[in-house]
Amino acid sequence: MDYHQVLEQARPNMGPYCKACEICNGRACRSNMPGPGAKGTGDGAMRNYDAWQKIRVNMDTLCENVTPDTGLELFGRSFKYPFFAGPVGAVTMHYSDKYDDVSYNNVLVKSCADNGIAAFTGDGMFPVVMQAASAAIAAAGGVGVPTVKPWNLETVKEKLELCKQSGCFAVAMDVDAAGLPFLKNMTPPAGSKTVEELAQIAKMAGVPFIVKGVMTVKGALKAKEAGAAGIVVSNHGGRVLDQCPATAEVLSDITKALSGSGMKVLVDGGIRSGVDVFKALALGADGVIICRPFVTALYGAGAEGVACYINKIGGELADTMSMCGAKSLADITRDMVWVK
Repeated sequence: MDYHQVLEQARPNMGPYCKACEICNGRACRSNMPGPGAKGTGDGAMRNYDAWQKIRVNMDTLCENVTPDTGLELFGRSFKYPFFAGPVGAVTMHYSDKYDDVSYNNVLVKSCADNGIAAFTGDGMFPVVMQAASAAIAAAGGVGVPTVKPWNLETVKEKLELCKQSGCFAVAMDVDAAGLPFLKNMTPPAGSKTVEELAQIAKMAGVPFIVKGVMTVKGALKAKEAGAAGIVVSNHGGRVLDQCPATAEVLSDITKALSGSGMKVLVDGGIRSGVDVFKALALGADGVIICRPFVTALYGAGAEGVACYINKIGGELADTMSMCGAKSLADITRDMVWVK
């Protein structure tokens, strides 16, 4: 099965909003929320994708002919590729009832672990979502990153206890989810966090703590001050703030500001190919997160669809590394990309 077949099988399963486009660039779904669209005009998701396309890679084949090593070491774990599946919540509302959050995470976590990467899992208003995600990660030997919503501290503490039971190698919090319309006026309440609150959460986590939803140097330095082990440069796929910069537009400044700090930097938003993964690494990221296309792959062909998509992106990355003269991820440098 190839990725085109996965997409064909996905289209009847995606529900009324997602079109399972050949290229997931935010244009077909635009501002559909519920659905996979972005907030307001839908500009955020489209801008994320377009910004990566404006960056070009510099070909250099005057080098040793070797098979590239795409492996990544992150927080004591070894991965086949430097990309991860992103967290998704409320799949029944945004896509269709072919899966719910429990069954979706069960397939995603195992499939990613079986194919050499890890999945970030989503959180939800109902306790069973985090309970099931934690159980799936535990069954995969701790290969997964549960992502906790920015609830009040009491609720976060309860969620983190579940995370610890999973044996996960890291925990994330998508602080930008404070802007999701579905979480406003909910019980328990969710909202932005101060540096002091974030420091409490990082300490409670007990494993490397990742702050997802950082879009400025100022925000990155706040996460560092709070004791985070890593950040994800992310605008939540454009779903929380209209007219926000693209992640590719702010990544370099953030990685430069954190250079030498020991913090890991991941990035998401509009990354749709192995070439895009290469570009992100060249701009200083340690790894990337891809979200929406994993939903399509899973809805299209379950575990086989996820494996197919991982192999597709991984193969494209390896090919780009070969054609640009990078034998390993450490060899990918800023001069290997062209930015106007």
